[in-house]
Amino acid sequence: EIDASRGDVLSLADKPLETTDQFEAHLVWMHEDKGIVGRSYELKLCNQWSSATLTRLKYKTNINTLAHEPAVSLSLNDIGLCQISLSKPLVHGAYKEMHALGSFILVDKLTNATVAAGMITNSLRRAQNIHKQQTTITASDRERLNGHAGKVIWFTGLSGSGKSTISNALEVALHQRGLRTYTLDGDNIRLGLNKDLGFTETDRVENIRRVAEVAKLMADAGLVVMTAFISPYRQDRAMARELIGADRFIEVFLDTPLHICESRDVKGLYAKARQGSIPNFTGVNSPYEEPSAPDILINTQQMNQAQCVEILSRKIFV
Repeated sequence: EIDASRGDVLSLADKPLETTDQFEAHLVWMHEDKGIVGRSYELKLCNQWSSATLTRLKYKTNINTLAHEPAVSLSLNDIGLCQISLSKPLVHGAYKEMHALGSFILVDKLTNATVAAGMITNSLRRAQNIHKQQTTITASDRERLNGHAGKVIWFTGLSGSGKSTISNALEVALHQRGLRTYTLDGDNIRLGLNKDLGFTETDRVENIRRVAEVAKLMADAGLVVMTAFISPYRQDRAMARELIGADRFIEVFLDTPLHICESRDVKGLYAKARQGSIPNFTGVNSPYEEPSAPDILINTQQMNQAQCVEILSRKIFV
C-alpha cells in the first residue's frame, strides 16, 4: 500500500529520479518588476511547490546578438542564466531530457503573479555535498536557560523615523528586565558585514537577506533581536518573516511622515539627496513600500519615546 498524493512523483526503481534544492536554469523574465538576486519567490515545478531564491545571475543573453552580457537583475523579456536555491528538495530533471520535470515558473509571493518561466540545465553539485548538521543543544534548551523565547523585532520606516532611537531604548528596557538582547543597526552592519554593499535595489535586497539570516541565528540562540533597517520593499520584509519564522518575527512600522523625517534630518542625508549628492535615497528618489498589515504600528508624532517603548514591551511579551 502506497500513500500517494498530488505533487508526488513515481519513478522506476532501477532508474530513480534525482532531487535537489539548488540548480542552474535559463530564466525568461515576464514581469515589469525586476528579478533581483537575493529576492524570494514561489516556484512551481510540475505539481511541486517550494520557496525559491535567486542566488546568482551568471549572465543575460542579448536577444539580438546572442552574446552573454553581465547583469545584476532581469527586466521584462530578459533571458538569463541563473542559479536558484529552494527551501526543500524537489524531484527534477534537465529540460533537454525531460520537459515535464525540467520546466518551472516563478510566482510573486505577494501578488501571486507569474513573474518568470524557466528551464533547468543541471543540478548544482554542492546541493548533494552539503547536509544540515544536527546539534544536541536545541533552541528550546537555550530559551529555557535564558528564561524567555528568542524573537526578532523588525523595525521598518523612513530614515529619520526613529528606528535606531526606539530600538535602542527598547533594548535598554528589556536588558534592565534581565532579557538577553542585541540590536542590529543599519549603519553598524554596513561598517562590517555589509560594507561591500551599496544602495542600489540589488544591494538593498542583499543587505536585508544577510541581516535576516544573522537575525535568524541570533533568535535561534535565544536572544531578543532588534533590527533597525529602512527595509523599503514589502517582498524583502516578507522574505525575512518567512526565513525567521512567523512565530518569532514581529514587524514594527514607525509611521512617520516624510516631511517630519526630513525636518529632523539629524545626519543631513535628506539635504544631500535633494541636492543630488545621494542617489537612490529612500523617500526622495527611491521608493518606500509601507507595510500593509504590520504587527505593530507606532505613530511617532503622537507618542514620545517612553510611550513607544511601553507599548512595544506590552505587545511583544503578552
